Amino acid sequence: MAPEIDETPLKQELPRAYVLRMATLKCQAVANMLLNPPLEGGSIRRSLGEGGSGRGEGEGGERALILAADTVVAVGRRILPKAANPGEVERCLKLLSGRRHQVLTALALAVGNEKIRTRIVTTRVAFKTLTPAEIDDYLASREGEGKAGGYAIQGRAEAFVRFINGSYSSVVGLPLYETMSLLNGCGYAR
Repeated sequence: MAPEIDETPLKQELPRAYVLRMATLKCQAVANMLLNPPLEGGSIRRSLGEGGSGRGEGEGGERALILAADTVVAVGRRILPKAANPGEVERCLKLLSGRRHQVLTALALAVGNEKIRTRIVTTRVAFKTLTPAEIDDYLASREGEGKAGGYAIQGRAEAFVRFINGSYSSVVGLPLYETMSLLNGCGYAR
């Protein structure tokens, strides 16, 4: 479920504050959609129990879990875009070439109507210096379009990585260890 929220950074908003705000807003928006569905949205209402308890509980009284995440790539205080086109991918790659950057993923977990629990995972990544041919080849693959910072580490861009310090799965999009820790901390166990 993808909520519609304004993802524009606030004036002078730092990457860490931005990614946390985005994950929290997404979590709140989904919780609101599930707990206050439109009248014709019967399938959602049934999944929470007909009429619902108003406490974010399902039919058996279990608490609803809503997990949201957001990932940004940052160079210093600068938040790189989710590259929408080849031009943005190229600008991101040229900026990242030969430099270190941070990938920040924020998690927000709503458990019933309890306070939203959050966590931020920071991973440091360094790219090698990219040649014009490497950038052109990557642009031709279109792999970086729609990706934070204009690259997908789980694909061809992995060859650009000189080193990584932190969570690989966070750079892919969801830090698995930290997500499971957050879920286990609120009583979810599998």
